[in-house]
Amino acid sequence: MRTAVSAALDKKAIDLDVLAVSALTSIADYFLMCSATSERQALAIADSVVDKLREDDHVKPLLVEGTTPGRWILLDYGDFIFHIFTEDCRRFYGLERLWGDAPNVTAEFSEEAAPANVRRTKTS
Repeated sequence: MRTAVSAALDKKAIDLDVLAVSALTSIADYFLMCSATSERQALAIADSVVDKLREDDHVKPLLVEGTTPGRWILLDYGDFIFHIFTEDCRRFYGLERLWGDAPNVTAEFSEEAAPANVRRTKTS
């Protein structure tokens, strides 16, 4: 997951959050979420994450959805699901509110990457 976080931040992803959801759902251990300022940037972030994970970790996503139009792109890697939103789409759907009981473990995965770009929310 560090590779995915780093790849997203390399493309200037904003408000990156990593939520540990394994105690709340069986679909994944972690949800990664970030925002992009435009659909084009969201696509660039998604492409960067997919390419970097394939090159460095030799893994491909199980599922990719939402690349057209690119307002909410979902990359499912089994153990983690990466949600890439445009800012307005992220506010509208509010996954952080839906998964509010999940601990925010962002700091565990992003210290080396670009801590100035990472929002740190209080862990529950």
